[in-house]
Amino acid sequence: MLDTVIRGATVVDGSGNAPFTGDVGIEGGRIAAVGGKLGAARREIDAQGALVTPGWVDVHTHYDGQVTWDPYLSPSTQHGVTTAVMGNCGVGFAPVKPERRDWLISVMEGVEDIPGSVLSEGIEWAWESFPEYLDALAAKPRALDVGTQVPHSAVRTYVMGERGVTHDEATADDIRAMCAIVGEGLKAGALGFSTSRTLIHKYQQHKYPPGTFSSPEEILGLAKAMKAAGHGVFQMTANHVGMEGELWWLTQIARDNHLPVAFALVQTDQTPDTWKRLLAHLDGTHAQGLPLYGSISGRATSMVMGFEGSLHPFVLNPLWQQIAPLPWDAKLAKLREPQVRATLTNMKVVEMAAQVNQEAAFFLRGMARLFVLRANAHGSVDYEPLLGDSVVAQAQKTGANPLEIAYDAMLANDGPGGPRNDGKGLLYFPVFNYSYGDLSQIHTELQHPRTMMSLADGGAHVGYVCDVSMPTFMLTHWARDRTRGPKLPLELLVKKQTRDTAQVYGLHDRGLLAPGMKADVNIIDFTRLQLDLPHFVFDLPAGGRRLTQSAQGYIATLVSGEATFEQGQPTGAMPGRLVRGPQHA
Repeated sequence: MLDTVIRGATVVDGSGNAPFTGDVGIEGGRIAAVGGKLGAARREIDAQGALVTPGWVDVHTHYDGQVTWDPYLSPSTQHGVTTAVMGNCGVGFAPVKPERRDWLISVMEGVEDIPGSVLSEGIEWAWESFPEYLDALAAKPRALDVGTQVPHSAVRTYVMGERGVTHDEATADDIRAMCAIVGEGLKAGALGFSTSRTLIHKYQQHKYPPGTFSSPEEILGLAKAMKAAGHGVFQMTANHVGMEGELWWLTQIARDNHLPVAFALVQTDQTPDTWKRLLAHLDGTHAQGLPLYGSISGRATSMVMGFEGSLHPFVLNPLWQQIAPLPWDAKLAKLREPQVRATLTNMKVVEMAAQVNQEAAFFLRGMARLFVLRANAHGSVDYEPLLGDSVVAQAQKTGANPLEIAYDAMLANDGPGGPRNDGKGLLYFPVFNYSYGDLSQIHTELQHPRTMMSLADGGAHVGYVCDVSMPTFMLTHWARDRTRGPKLPLELLVKKQTRDTAQVYGLHDRGLLAPGMKADVNIIDFTRLQLDLPHFVFDLPAGGRRLTQSAQGYIATLVSGEATFEQGQPTGAMPGRLVRGPQHA
């Protein structure tokens, strides 16, 4: 007798093949049978009319600290994620010498917008080396599987000390020592090595993380350590505007190691058509059989702005800086005062700030892409709004200025049932992937054989980003709700974030509903599936703030055959484990 049978589902198995109707049988934490009508089981789940898919494999998260205190890696598990990979963008918490712990926290705080007070309060340091970090993770119960990568910034600083921090060029001895640490980490079970070249990542206001300016000798030397280990993904967050200049050595690593190399592929306003040339390069390397991948997002990489968040149109206004420290009730009372509104919505303040502040200048240039965040006709959040609905366009129609439109929307929080006037309305500001005013280039990217679903950034940028809902969005928007262009087949979207991501990271035991595979499963009411509006909560250690987003329509999520969530609520089951190295079916 089987342990579990999921009855009569529409099975989207992760292979990319068309959906079919049948049962899914589970025994001993593995898929036992798929299709047809299976025999009796100790537990039977009626899934008629529902989708059954593999659990989502999210390979770009920043839960490196949160994983030490949160067994659910919230909110990823609320969106059906059953495997999460951390240690991206070259930042993480191992290896670390005791005296460098606070410094590593400051780097993570700056680069990934995770409050230092949260990390200081939440992390229970029980390691120095990377293998010891893995052991500490393995000892924690959790509701999903986690894996991690060796982060360049931590390795460089561990070896070079202050010379690593000040971006001194690594000597041959430095490189050998770093290679030894990377090799040790991979042998202990790391899934890859990560680095970053982007100039967006800064900490302590203006410093760049160690590794940002590393020489080709250092980068290629570290890649050789991966070749010696025989496994692992080389993950890089690119200098987005200058991404084409990075291709030569990334291609060289893929050719030399024949191990996966993944770089962040995004569209920037400065170079809006570079993505086409990057895809053309991937066409060529794909034809050569080289494992070079462009890591893409399923929607615009964006900022979500609100009065409770860390970014919004008024943060540089001197009056806001006076109001910001107030308790929420006092802050809201101030925001309701007409004179406060008049002062904060003065366009001249933003224009003057833009003359001396890069962030203000960037915001001012991009205001034509600032939207009020609302739900679409299906009740899900609209992440492909019309430029004609921006605050600038609304201001032109009404005679108000754009800041007044933004302010009133944030204050009123207008939604189903009318305005709540609670100051918790949100704005949506696409930063990458929206240069055309739509998601047409992502539609193309999603169909490329050498692009990989990534960049959801779970656990990061908690004061202004909430892209962790990406797996749910992929289904609601691309398979069902999109109106501004063609949709995509459900089977492609499932494969893209299950089998494909798992395969790149050497996790050959999951991402596919087939006999012998790990029984990580989502059961989804597709007609009811929707993304709720993001909102701020204060549930991190030390009362830290974060954006979170829930979903409706997940009937159940199973990890190794055990239900971890049912009807959106945790069951208390903790079948998750640390994934050490490549996995085989």
